[in-house]
Amino acid sequence: MTLLSVRNLVKRYGKAPIAAVDGISFDVAAGETLALVGESGCGKSTTARLAMRLLEPSAGQVLFDGQDITGLGGASLRRVRRRMQMVFQDPFASLNPRMTVQAIVAEPLVVHGVGTPATRRDRVAALLDLVGLSPAQAGRYPHEFSGGQRQRIGIARALAVEPALVVCDEPVSALDVSIQAQVVNLLQDLQARLGLSYLFIAHDLAVVRQVADRVAVMYRGRIVEIGPRAAVYDDPRHPYTRALLAAIPRPDPGHTAIRPVVTEATETGQGCRYAPRCPYVIDRCRLEDPVLLPIATAQVACHRAAELPPLATLAEVPLAPAAARRLALYAERAGAQ
Repeated sequence: MTLLSVRNLVKRYGKAPIAAVDGISFDVAAGETLALVGESGCGKSTTARLAMRLLEPSAGQVLFDGQDITGLGGASLRRVRRRMQMVFQDPFASLNPRMTVQAIVAEPLVVHGVGTPATRRDRVAALLDLVGLSPAQAGRYPHEFSGGQRQRIGIARALAVEPALVVCDEPVSALDVSIQAQVVNLLQDLQARLGLSYLFIAHDLAVVRQVADRVAVMYRGRIVEIGPRAAVYDDPRHPYTRALLAAIPRPDPGHTAIRPVVTEATETGQGCRYAPRCPYVIDRCRLEDPVLLPIATAQVACHRAAELPPLATLAEVPLAPAAARRLALYAERAGAQ
């Protein structure tokens, strides 16, 4: 069952030659985690905010549980938002420093008119316990917590009104490696217990490999590859996806991975946007804009996707110490649960 459906979504700012989000489409099924990955500025966070209707799209549709929410407003939009919540990147900036944890976590309940003051206090206590915090800490302020604890507060707030979809906008990128593992495993545990769906925005490929069911790779406002996690990681068919994977640091000083040619991308109004950086570019790439087409179990927007040489899986290449340590922590904590 499809929970969130995005169709031909576009977001333009002013007279910019390239849209921040340019005609992307994807679905998120009930209980699924879809990860959006790509370099900074590719449109990931803008997509997240468009899906939540925190930004107004220039064109396209956002459907939630079969309902087109693109044109909703006021009370109608508020009712839908009760079922879709967001966890933000910065766990300190997203919390009001003048409010106690009790008030922060209870705020969605107040906004949506859920419960009485007494039942809200009980709900906040249960939520804090659910995310690994003590209900006795409800009277404290955000500055009295660590970064990981603040992110747990943000997660508790997102879960307060029992949403079906949680949009996670780089929820662990501001945290230390060991704390990242704790928060990632918490999110996975909550998904299993509550049946949540996640739209997970990230640039850390180690994190994405741990949490995602499917992965969508964005480049300059468009999805260039989307498919099951194993397909995207073990046999990426778009040159940009390969460039992202090749950018993972290797501890072997003798390792000489092929790096893409990095040049200043220019907008010509035609052809593939990745052509100026692509090592496999041909004349057709500069003239004809590729569209997403099925390649094996994935969809890829590349004219040469079917003919690219095979790529070794990440499992066959040693990871950098920090990435290896992070993956080991994920596995250790997941096994302990």
